[in-house]
Amino acid sequence: MHFTSGKRLDTEVSRGGVLEREFTLGEAPGILWTPTSAPPAEAPLILLGHPPLGLDKMYPRLAARARRVVADGFAAATVELPGSGVRPRLPVIEEARADLRRAMAAGEPVGDDVVDRLVLPLVERAVPEWQAALDALLALPGIGGPVGYSGGVISVGVRLAVVEPRVAAAVLFAGSLVPRAVFEEARRVTVPLHVLLQWDDEGNDRQVSLDLFDAFGSEEKSLHANMGGHTGVPESAGEEAGRFLARHLRRGRSSRAT
Repeated sequence: MHFTSGKRLDTEVSRGGVLEREFTLGEAPGILWTPTSAPPAEAPLILLGHPPLGLDKMYPRLAARARRVVADGFAAATVELPGSGVRPRLPVIEEARADLRRAMAAGEPVGDDVVDRLVLPLVERAVPEWQAALDALLALPGIGGPVGYSGGVISVGVRLAVVEPRVAAAVLFAGSLVPRAVFEEARRVTVPLHVLLQWDDEGNDRQVSLDLFDAFGSEEKSLHANMGGHTGVPESAGEEAGRFLARHLRRGRSSRAT
């Protein structure tokens, strides 16, 4: 991991401010947010997922989420997804995205083949990068486990929750472009889950999102549905999701300490 820049974000949300540091890990750029003053103990880490629109475009929303995370006593980090932002495009995903747009414009159903080509290559590349980022981030002074995952492409979150034992809890944003293989993986998810669903999301099939929630194998899982479109998640819903992660990560830290 190589840090390329650093700056302090003064904010009323987080007492003492937030230190924001950009880094590169292999070919993947990322951002780490930590308290400017050293915490009394190692801060649990929350990975901030995001859609494949590029960190530059997503930065305002990510930074706002990070401020709240740091205010709660945690560190936050994110990594640019493969094929997005400044990273080289992935032809298989670009072709699938074009097929998706054609089907949606024609009012046709989106076939499983398109969903697989759009999502699975992203999952296969992104999850190992998140794990490599975890290796590097948890080796830094002042950052420790347990780890939470919040938001982003739901299929990435599902795979990470299955294969990464350091992830203790997850907040997922419901979406319907989910490969059948990910549905099967969802049955193997056991960590506590808090799933956000926008009831009137124009780009997602509500029933598919409900079916995926039903497939999750976690004993503790909750679905929080809100009226409105894709970008209309109420601030109160985000705050509630933050409290969910904070509660589980603090519980995990206490059990590790004893």
